[in-house]
Amino acid sequence: MRATARKVLVRSRWSLLVLDLSTKFRFGERRQWTLKLLKGSMAEQTVADILRKVQRIQIVANRSVNDLLAGQYRSVFRGRGMEFDEVREYQPGDEIRTIDWNVTARAGTPYIKRFSEERELTVMFLLDVSASGAFGTGQQSKLDVMVEMVALLMFSALKNNDKVGLLLFADQVQNYFSPRKGQANVLRLIREMISLEPVARETSLDHALQFLNRVQKRRSVVFLVSDFQTAASRQALAVSNGRHDLIGITMSDPRERELPDVGFINFRDAETGEIVEVDARHPRVRELFRQQAAQRAEKNSQALRRAGVDELAISTTEPYVHSLRRFFEARERRFR
Repeated sequence: MRATARKVLVRSRWSLLVLDLSTKFRFGERRQWTLKLLKGSMAEQTVADILRKVQRIQIVANRSVNDLLAGQYRSVFRGRGMEFDEVREYQPGDEIRTIDWNVTARAGTPYIKRFSEERELTVMFLLDVSASGAFGTGQQSKLDVMVEMVALLMFSALKNNDKVGLLLFADQVQNYFSPRKGQANVLRLIREMISLEPVARETSLDHALQFLNRVQKRRSVVFLVSDFQTAASRQALAVSNGRHDLIGITMSDPRERELPDVGFINFRDAETGEIVEVDARHPRVRELFRQQAAQRAEKNSQALRRAGVDELAISTTEPYVHSLRRFFEARERRFR
């Protein structure tokens, strides 16, 4: 059997393509390479499984914090500003503008106010738990990597004695944990992330950011962690970044950027369950898929840049600790 000028619609969490396949091909024995959700949802784990994962993540995160990120976290994230420290007598060379005239008038000699930088931070993590995160062609899914990386950053915040909070979202906010201090809080948040079940609904980054702005009045460092299959509006990003120090962590898998030449592929929409089939043997199909993926990634990056939001790109097949270290170093250079 032969087919000519066949139109194929490929709709997935990562692309929407209409392809004109004018090349003739034969249907015979077909090689199928299926992209699907990884089996074994997080909700099916036992308590023992969750505790083992928490312990492993804690060991890995603490090692990374101590060996690779020591000092960098503290140097690139600043506190709310300057807080009053003390009043002392004026000394030659002190800035005249720091004189406390009330104390000076009472004491009869000049006194100045001293300030120090407030180091305590509030750190919020906005984690996308939509079903597209359960996809991955390496040893870990996107969601697995996101959870581990968030845990690492949580332990960095813990070491700096910062408050840590968590917001889980998909099409709407699934759960919100207000910022608190302490190791018990961090371990609890990690358990919540590990035990969650991906939500089969389309992501809304805007809803998550709007909710954050309503509940978090104090300026915070905010990590928006998502695969950005649905883009956030520039306005939502700009408003949130004006109130907080917003960092976008964009998660991806290599197979979302490029199709392999393996014949027929079944695509399953992780959030609707829709399945479509495409013949990946055609170079034009693979090229259009690659172009669409590149355009989507660039569109997301542009939206973040225009809103003044720093982007940290992470892949499931690359060590995220190295990416974090490069990101910290770049921010540190900018703050000098």
